[in-house]
Amino acid sequence: MDAPEREKYGPEARPLPFERGTDGPRVVLVGVDGSRTSLRAASYAAGLARRQGAGLVVVFVSSPPPYTAIMSGVVAGAVQQTQDELAAELREECRRGAEELGLPVTFLCRRGDAYAELSKAADEHRADLVVVGSSEQAGHKLVGSVATRLVRTGRWPVVVVP
Repeated sequence: MDAPEREKYGPEARPLPFERGTDGPRVVLVGVDGSRTSLRAASYAAGLARRQGAGLVVVFVSSPPPYTAIMSGVVAGAVQQTQDELAAELREECRRGAEELGLPVTFLCRRGDAYAELSKAADEHRADLVVVGSSEQAGHKLVGSVATRLVRTGRWPVVVVP
């Protein structure tokens, strides 16, 4: 089942003139991937957005593992089905959270490189703040994580939640 790329939940965001970095964030963007740290980041971002009266943009990026090309069609299909199910769970969680908190939430589901898609979404939605969870993968300490790459870009304030 193909879901729409963008869904909005909760009340409408207050239309305000765009001015980056004044009076706190107006748009908080958070990247989620289903990991413990990304779910903590989403909770932090939702609380911050609620307290600031900001809109929340939740971005799930389905990134196929690098070894997908050598997988059989059946295995690759199972991996994609798992990603689709995770996206559906996160979408439903966003809908519930928007209703409970009275928070304007936009849910985006993208495919590709997490860093590139989060950067693009932050620019498209004029994010004042990007929130991500720290990586739990050991190799990222050496090579660099999505969080590290976002911080080094230096285009938005970035909060990394442990």
